[in-house]
Amino acid sequence: MDQLTHLLGGFGDVLTPMNLVWITLGAFLGTAVGVMPGLGSAMAVALLLPMTFTLDPLAALILFSGVYFGGLFGDSTAGILMNTPGNSTAIATTFEGHTMARNGRAPQALATSAIGAFLGGILATVLVVFFAPTMADMATKFGPGEYFALALFAFVAISAIVSESPLKGLAALAIGLGLALVGTDQSTGTARFTFEVPALFDGISIVVITVAVLAVGEVLHAAGRVGHRGANELVPSAGRPWLSRREFRAALPAWLRGASIGVPFGIIPAGGAEVPTFLAYSTERQLDKRREKPLFGTGAIQGVAAPEAAGNATAGSAMGALLSLGLPTSATAAVLLAAFQQYGMQPGPLLFERNGDIVWALLAGLLLATVVLLIINLPFAPLWAKLLLLPQSYLYAGITVFASLGVYATGASRTDLAIMCVLGALAFVMRRTGVPLAPILIAVILGPLAEYSLRDAMANSGNNPLTLVSSPITIALYSLLLLGMVWTIWRRLRPARPSRPAIEEEVEERGRV
Repeated sequence: MDQLTHLLGGFGDVLTPMNLVWITLGAFLGTAVGVMPGLGSAMAVALLLPMTFTLDPLAALILFSGVYFGGLFGDSTAGILMNTPGNSTAIATTFEGHTMARNGRAPQALATSAIGAFLGGILATVLVVFFAPTMADMATKFGPGEYFALALFAFVAISAIVSESPLKGLAALAIGLGLALVGTDQSTGTARFTFEVPALFDGISIVVITVAVLAVGEVLHAAGRVGHRGANELVPSAGRPWLSRREFRAALPAWLRGASIGVPFGIIPAGGAEVPTFLAYSTERQLDKRREKPLFGTGAIQGVAAPEAAGNATAGSAMGALLSLGLPTSATAAVLLAAFQQYGMQPGPLLFERNGDIVWALLAGLLLATVVLLIINLPFAPLWAKLLLLPQSYLYAGITVFASLGVYATGASRTDLAIMCVLGALAFVMRRTGVPLAPILIAVILGPLAEYSLRDAMANSGNNPLTLVSSPITIALYSLLLLGMVWTIWRRLRPARPSRPAIEEEVEERGRV
């Protein structure tokens, strides 16, 4: 039970007045940013990243842990109250959540969301506490070939399998890999794609890329929709901000099912919680069809409980993959990886040995963050909608100034500001054309790992390409990748069948004609 001993030591480090302030502040900021449509925890962490240089590593990381979970709850709050989810991970919650709000049950929907986020986050974090060291020990068996296979799996999974358009996903991946190549090659000392600009010899900072892609791109995207209203209208809510015994009994199985669906997806490089949240929602909808009187479509509490638990369980287990394997499985995890690197720490198998005190304190901070979020949001969640009364012009202008100051503060370089503007404009075009942004961040983070792992594997084997598929781990990863690609191709080529209700409606319509 060494894990419990280490975790208690982590609580001893975290349970100080100042650290509790940082956790609470992170939860507050994450929820506030998540409530604003189009923003999310990834952008909140990206904006705070350059502002935390003066903090000690533990304070900064527990601040980010609060932002991490808070952003997910804020996304759902915007979706429930205004039918405008703050991020794609909250879309599944919006379907039944907004229907509940329109029926005057917004507080109950928000309470269901808050408790689901709490249960999903707690369950996943507890599993991480017990199994992350084991995952780290297993990761010591990874050599250059295994890491290259893992990076390749992440690239293809995020860009081709999860994306709506594999072509667009691969295009975004290519952009990210191109950005990762800028700078001096560490192996040969050769300058690549620097155009003889001294500021580019060290490469493009991940902070510049994340702020430009997530913040500036969203600001430009919002500016392009000036005058578009309707989606921002608040839905009045009244009543008790808690669940009755009957509602709790109805939601509890959905919370547990959603959490069990979300946990495995946290360690899969699927780009976020979109897949498990929709899977959890679909599961509850299929179960609802077996009832005598189906509730979905009228504001079923299970349609809110399951996706919320799934999304936060995915976020919690994603921290385990990040800490033990060094693998960011979502855009937010990729930014958190940059936060670790900012303090000279490299998540992976050796993190628990080299920085074990900080890691266990961070895990304790994650557990505390879920509790703080429940305390903050259960009684006061409806008040978050007030933030959207701010004029959008003021809101996004403030974000632009904040982003520019943060990027300039990292290196005091005007070149970084110019790159931020260019990449922000590129992100705006990508949003307008439906090109996903997550593959860029994953490629920038994992691109160097893939390159150097491939070089090491080939150098150690005398340029024998079979070394890339010479271990059970690589064979398993490539097999999973191949199965995923086959399934994706089959799903996209399969002719869509009309649903039974649609057929019946068509028959009735023809009969009337």
